[in-house]
Amino acid sequence: MLTHADPVAAALAQRPVVVLAPMAGVTNRAYRRVCREASAAIAPGYGAALYVSEMITSRALIERDPETLDMVRFDDDERTRSMQLYGVDPVIVGKAVAMVAAEDLADHIDLNFGCPVPKVTRKGGGSALPWKIDLFRSIVRQAVQNAGDIPVTVKMRVGIDSDHVTYLDAGRAAKDEGVAWVALHARTAEQFYSGVADWSHIARLKAELGDTPVLGNGDIWGPDDAARMLLETDVDGVVVGRGCLGRPWLFGQLAASLRGEPVPANPSSGEVMHWMRRHAQALVEMHADSPRGTKNNPESVGCMEMRKHMAWYLKGFVVGSHIRKELGLISSLAQLDELLSRIDPEQHYSTEAADLPRGRTSAQKRVALPEGWLESRDVANMQELSLAELSVSGG
Repeated sequence: MLTHADPVAAALAQRPVVVLAPMAGVTNRAYRRVCREASAAIAPGYGAALYVSEMITSRALIERDPETLDMVRFDDDERTRSMQLYGVDPVIVGKAVAMVAAEDLADHIDLNFGCPVPKVTRKGGGSALPWKIDLFRSIVRQAVQNAGDIPVTVKMRVGIDSDHVTYLDAGRAAKDEGVAWVALHARTAEQFYSGVADWSHIARLKAELGDTPVLGNGDIWGPDDAARMLLETDVDGVVVGRGCLGRPWLFGQLAASLRGEPVPANPSSGEVMHWMRRHAQALVEMHADSPRGTKNNPESVGCMEMRKHMAWYLKGFVVGSHIRKELGLISSLAQLDELLSRIDPEQHYSTEAADLPRGRTSAQKRVALPEGWLESRDVANMQELSLAELSVSGG
């Protein structure tokens, strides 16, 4: 009889693992569906082991915020329901994990200790939190103890900045508390998404944690990057975020590459437009199926949400500035169909252009932190920190 832990255990048994990184406003049910479908189409038998949800805040979950409850819904055919949880209070995180287990809301829980967004770090969360190592350990312990058979994993960054590196201490603590794996984005919070990820940190963490699996994240823009990360770091898998924007089929290519199989060919412009249309349709269906969707026009809402994906999908293709502009203003599927019909469907995919960085490329910036956060690695006021829990999900 299968248990909740089996899908993650099975993924690790067939390592290297390929994982979709949680991204606010991107990795919703619609995008996860398109990633599964596109990867299966381009590489039958392959695909990512796990497609993780957008960030869910623990407080919002236990308070049953309607938007959050909608975000934790999974499609019936999602083989492994992976949920990322955020929190800064061990008690609240523990309650949220217990709720997930009791109500069978997910098959895998990933704890967010890597988010560098100011509204998260200024409250002591995300990539700021591992600096308080005892607090970090307590949160992981509460999650693991309340999860039952559900595997718990951790995603984190190198540290706050080069003077406040936390990943080795945090990795050892996570291992001690029994996580299923540790994923490391090889940048500090200060780097945000700038510069180049330093994979040597991933290699060092892998060597440090021994038999506890380690996954690497950062600057995986194509199959060659994933294969090179494995060669340079000996990690057990890869976590892909910005590299898959506009490329939902990438996971099938990555899985093939990492297993030494021929990498499936990139799609033509016509095939890319097929997946653009499928993505838009999936967003419309998602909003139509939402308990909150009846208040709005699902097609309009879904198409407006699709606008931000257009440039990612069409990167490297000849489209024309007027069509690109109009695609960024669509409000119906009919508009999308008409605009896509004007693009040459026989263009070859430009790997050179597509494998360039995409998504956030913000410059290095000072990390927003609670006052006095770096003065000690101890938590001075747990009650004050608990009041800093975010009450809205999504990052």
